[in-house]
Amino acid sequence: MPIRVRFQSLFLFLVLSVALAPTASAQTDPGVAAPTTTMFPHPDDSRWWLSGQVNLISQLHGQFTSPYQGDNSLRPEAEQALSRLWTIYTGVTLPGHTELLFDVESAGGRGLSDALGLAGFTNLDVVRNPTLGTAPYIARAMVHVTIPLSAEVVDATPTALSLAAHVPLRRIEIRAGKLGMADFFDVNTVGSDSHLQFTNWTVDNNGAFDYAADTRGYTYAAIVEYDTPGWSLRFGEALMPTVANGIDMDWNIARARADNLELELHPAAGLAVRLLGYANHANMGSYNEAIQGFLTGHDPKPDVTAHREPGRVKTGAGANVEYAFPRLVRVFARTGWNEGNNESFAYTEANDSAQGGGDLSGLLWKRSLDRLGVAVVSNGLSTPHRQYLALGGLGFLLGDGTLRYGRENILETYYTAHLWRGLSASGGLQYIDHPGYNRDRGPVVVGMLRLHADF
Repeated sequence: MPIRVRFQSLFLFLVLSVALAPTASAQTDPGVAAPTTTMFPHPDDSRWWLSGQVNLISQLHGQFTSPYQGDNSLRPEAEQALSRLWTIYTGVTLPGHTELLFDVESAGGRGLSDALGLAGFTNLDVVRNPTLGTAPYIARAMVHVTIPLSAEVVDATPTALSLAAHVPLRRIEIRAGKLGMADFFDVNTVGSDSHLQFTNWTVDNNGAFDYAADTRGYTYAAIVEYDTPGWSLRFGEALMPTVANGIDMDWNIARARADNLELELHPAAGLAVRLLGYANHANMGSYNEAIQGFLTGHDPKPDVTAHREPGRVKTGAGANVEYAFPRLVRVFARTGWNEGNNESFAYTEANDSAQGGGDLSGLLWKRSLDRLGVAVVSNGLSTPHRQYLALGGLGFLLGDGTLRYGRENILETYYTAHLWRGLSASGGLQYIDHPGYNRDRGPVVVGMLRLHADF
């Protein structure tokens, strides 16, 4: 009953907020100022940047079918969880097309079942190790250098990750320091933002992209990018964690690193295609060796962590497409694959993933800053990975004790309402079939309410 009361109170707040909010009408007249989408203005001509965001996500699910469960299962009893994420973004522009960026962040609250039991977990804001606490930490600390290759410049939208309002038409961009690889690789304007769009891990990102990151989603890296009007090419070299889902990074790049290469194409107006390849080198375990160790009696249970070896390589590839129609509708799709013999290490436990979806502008009902989105995703495991879990092995996210394998299929929908300036509220649902790839468990329906502020 307390869970239901709290969720209903949040739902009532959302409904009243949307009903009482001023309408954000379409800005079709060039003489009319664009609507304000931050609490405070950010002038384009300032060499300093200061902004922030707060994101609150409440999620719950009811009881679902579960004849058994293991240490890493999504709990079948009704539960509710609230996550809290705030970030302060700072930056300064220096002479020579150089920017220094420094961000502080805090992740608090928790996720459903402590973020266990799903490859496509329901809340991207959740830290996968709740014992890290809520103390603020440095999220990004990097230098961003732009090398002009042409005298002609084009307009750009300043953001906390790139401060310039005008950039050379052709250029090389270099970033180095602490950063999030998902800020620059496999980006998608329709499905990459847990603040205003979808919240599922494998909708906001390619679930098979095991990108280098610590438990909070950050790493130390250098990225070089070549940009032209029709295409871009970026390469990134990043540190890997010392252990799967670990907070500490391995600084020995001879044995542990992540190589990332992405080609981005813009063949037509509104169309973007991104082709990704990566290779992770790390102290990874082998699913096949863990299975053999258990079947031969060497290990009391399958344990991939007991069969780790430095220098193992996990390779993967992905494709990412988005298209914005001239009015109202945007669509996107992603697909990805990685080799499934070595353990999932940094992002989530998925060896292949395919997704598609889109969003609709609220302009149809005279609320141009509102968005309605829907997406579907299907995640899968390699044969060794599923056999390992079926024998009772544990990953860093999954482990029901046994497994009757089925693809993890997820449908997510949301509605985000712009309330005032930088304040918005959202409601959403996720339907998850075969949670944790297990046909014996689920399906489960997860409700979501979100309150977001940009400063």
